[in-house]
Amino acid sequence: MSQPGFTVDIYQNEYLTEGAREVNAVVTVTSPDTADFAPRGSQGSAEIIIVDCSGSMASPQTKIAQARAATAVAVDAIRDGVAFAVIAGTQTARHVFPEDGGLAIADPRTRGRAKRMVGRLRPGGGTAIGEWLRLAHQTFIRHPADLRHVILLTDGKNGEASRRLDDAIRLCEGVFSCDCRGVGTDWKVGELREISTALLGTVDIVPDPAGLAADFAAMMEAAMGKQVADVALRVWAPQHATIRFVKLVAPAVEDLTGRRRQAGPQAGDYPTGAWGAAESRDYHVCVEVRPAAVGQEMLAARVSLVVGSPSGPQVIGQGLVRAIWTDDEALSTRISSQVAHYTGQAELVQAVQEGLAARREGDVSTATAKLGRAVALAQQSGNEGTASRLAKIVDVVDAATGTVRLKKKVEDADEMALDTRSTKTVRTKK
Repeated sequence: MSQPGFTVDIYQNEYLTEGAREVNAVVTVTSPDTADFAPRGSQGSAEIIIVDCSGSMASPQTKIAQARAATAVAVDAIRDGVAFAVIAGTQTARHVFPEDGGLAIADPRTRGRAKRMVGRLRPGGGTAIGEWLRLAHQTFIRHPADLRHVILLTDGKNGEASRRLDDAIRLCEGVFSCDCRGVGTDWKVGELREISTALLGTVDIVPDPAGLAADFAAMMEAAMGKQVADVALRVWAPQHATIRFVKLVAPAVEDLTGRRRQAGPQAGDYPTGAWGAAESRDYHVCVEVRPAAVGQEMLAARVSLVVGSPSGPQVIGQGLVRAIWTDDEALSTRISSQVAHYTGQAELVQAVQEGLAARREGDVSTATAKLGRAVALAQQSGNEGTASRLAKIVDVVDAATGTVRLKKKVEDADEMALDTRSTKTVRTKK
């Protein structure tokens, strides 16, 4: 079922055995493929690029040089009319462009001026990522843009108290999205993942500074394609029902359950961030309901896409999750291939991250078991990207059974690449 705008498709086995309570569905949301589908009254886009200019960016010198070049490439990709700024981050944060601390409107002149200022960046000082985020927040809240996006680059660990960074992240939630990149291997995956998760962005490693320009160009191109901001997945459930979880499961796994905002009686909103044309994402919704008699049908959940507009929240797509109780074993035991696939993908993510954590702690037995399970799940689901990255951490004896041996020597970049990209999933055919 769908309404004009976004399409919402539901994949599930709606038949439950007598007494069953759990209803699972995969919800595929697809945005329109039209060139412009932003709601009337939208305020356009704003971009900020944050460049780490701490002292470690001088080792080697090519690191800061490549960061300057990558920032220039990203600036060139900002389309005319978009507001933008560049911030340099050390133990403090300062505006590189525009110098007055605001946002400039992109055109050939302002892009040229920004690139000249970026070319003067020199490394020196410490790393206080919370300060960088605070300055981006301060800059954005003075501008009316609906779509606010940050690219954040660092090469090191945050030097602030963790609480200071946590407070900055909370300040920025709902204000802008943030794609984080770590260059080299001296930064913490957990720190950047905390930022990107809360701010609905991505995190990745760029092992070689020479790869920064291509990565920055891709991030900015994706940002320029966004047209609708702050879309929420609204899930309504009947009385006496409980939403057990709501997870993004494609193109990556992200648990949204704890980010629910109440949206009226029996309904909650889960943030999905900004959308571009012809995007498609999958969500796994699990609802616990009160069992009904055999033969009875229940609306277990109503899933809607909601976006704000000057006239109030607007529903731009909708789908229904049903439950039917049956004593026909052939119906009730039929497994939804979509639900089964993404349940396996979520387990794969967990196995990789728990395996890597055990490996870092020297727990060889647990690391071997978890990463072996990950190898088996990656093969079963056809997740070739994760499988190839796992093969750099373990020697695979038998992929089907998950029999592996930990490699004695592993490059830091390979371990961090597996960690940062562990949440990426492959889609199942509908």
